[in-house]
Amino acid sequence: MSDVIVGIDLGTTQSAVGVVESGFPILLADEEGERLVPSAVWFGRDGEVEVGRRALRRAGVDEVVTSVKSLMGRRSDEVDGRLTVEGKVKVGAGEFLPEEISAEILKEVKMMAEERLDGEVVKAVITVPAYFHDGQRAATKRAGELAGLEVVRILSEPTAAALSYGLERLGEEARVAVFDLGGGTFDVSILEMREGVFEVVATAGDTNLGGDDFDEALAGWVAEKLGVDLGELEVLDRVKWLGEARRVKHVLSEEDEAVFRMPFVGEVEVGREDFEGMMGGFLDRMEGACRRALLDSGVEVEDLQAVVMVGGSSRIPVVKERVKRVFGKEPDLSQHPDEAIARGAAIQAGILAGTVREVVLLDVTPLSLGIETMGGLMNVLIPRNTTIPCKAGEMFTNAADGQRSMRVRVLQGERELAADNWELGVFEVDFVSARRGQARVGVEFRIDADGILSVLARDVATGEDVVVEIGSAAVDVGEAKVEQMVSESVEFAFEDMNARVFEEAKLKADELLPAVDEALGVAGELLSGEERSEIVKARDEVVEAVEQRETAALKGAVERLDQATEHLAALIVERATGAFFSGSDD
Repeated sequence: MSDVIVGIDLGTTQSAVGVVESGFPILLADEEGERLVPSAVWFGRDGEVEVGRRALRRAGVDEVVTSVKSLMGRRSDEVDGRLTVEGKVKVGAGEFLPEEISAEILKEVKMMAEERLDGEVVKAVITVPAYFHDGQRAATKRAGELAGLEVVRILSEPTAAALSYGLERLGEEARVAVFDLGGGTFDVSILEMREGVFEVVATAGDTNLGGDDFDEALAGWVAEKLGVDLGELEVLDRVKWLGEARRVKHVLSEEDEAVFRMPFVGEVEVGREDFEGMMGGFLDRMEGACRRALLDSGVEVEDLQAVVMVGGSSRIPVVKERVKRVFGKEPDLSQHPDEAIARGAAIQAGILAGTVREVVLLDVTPLSLGIETMGGLMNVLIPRNTTIPCKAGEMFTNAADGQRSMRVRVLQGERELAADNWELGVFEVDFVSARRGQARVGVEFRIDADGILSVLARDVATGEDVVVEIGSAAVDVGEAKVEQMVSESVEFAFEDMNARVFEEAKLKADELLPAVDEALGVAGELLSGEERSEIVKARDEVVEAVEQRETAALKGAVERLDQATEHLAALIVERATGAFFSGSDD
């Protein structure tokens, strides 16, 4: 049994576990026959813990933690006060890290799997949203380890859904869009399937968009009608409002009207049109991500064979209508919206365990990764939508004489200037002191199959390495910021490139100006008055262009100074060569 690998969908609202048996993925049920475990945890004052339906039965009477997935790997300032400064969730008299709470959910599904499989389960594949950054993926992996699991792979959710969809279509060649809208996150990916190879060619999404947001909007709309301020409610009262909003949302997916009832407060009739009106901004964010994924993939909508919809919130009629409008075809609803991710995770687990042999999975990294270089530029080492696992490296040198260390600033984003991208981490690399441009430091980025980045920096002279896993960085890559990042990379493409060209020209000017001054001091008397004047004029133009930050003028001035000093450089070489041979004759 120790060779068994299970697949786990650690969801915002509910979780599930599956395994491949006799070549087929199956989801495992609890003793009540339920395959879905609510992602809810209750902590008692005396150390008791209850998970799932048992925990939810206490909701409204005692504090129950739900939707903890949205807090994984995040900072307190990113999640509207749900975390303490130490990054913990305050529950009653206790405080817990989000991964500690998630570990309780994982322990529950682990125990469920062990009861059904009649043996110990120690290895698992766990799914995460495609747009989970390194810190969130690393936190998910830690949660698995706290639950007593060896996490053999972190798998993107839309990729898992594609595996579930494509297992019975291994002989086909197709391009497929997977639209995954869950309780707290949203992803869309474009995949190519050919002869058992599943390749993700582009992905986009939002780790802060899902059914929980729709519940908040609906509860807020009703509260306003009834003259209630949700923000002033006690935790347990707020839970009741959100629970009723969730119930009404589910009814409106089937009916045109529903009544929102809050005991001792009042009731409001909610029409489907009312709810759809609240969804407008959310739908626009989804559409933006879908169009970005299509643009990044280079795939036209007419070339897609299917648009697969999964995730519990994909049941909402207006969501299905928007997907149909964006992709120009009826969405494929053949996959169980709540079970497809876990089924795909089970398939990936089967691939790793060797029980599924016909499938090869190729995932991608969603945003570009690089480091800051001289002049404050972003030097991309791994472009976005690169197939993972992958690695890429480049050689860098020292910028000053006697320099003994180099600051490596790891960046994520799509802009030309480092300041416009997100910082993932910073560390120092020591190296042997050398003249400017003589030291060599190799920097290599590696992204593993889980999408977790590690950076290796090596001093070439000594062979000493510094390896840093960028796993604790909490960079907000929610839809709003990602869309802003990508759209600004397009909107400001000209300005960004202009800034890059200026900085590169300025770097050359910073090297050239002192070299010219030194050369004039060494051999300036060998020049004619006209040549010297031309060099001084060109030098002054470079200085002025740098001060005025005029890119075209600086680039032209640097080229003119280069040309004007060609004869001077030749004279210096000639003098040095003559002195050498003169010395040899002695």
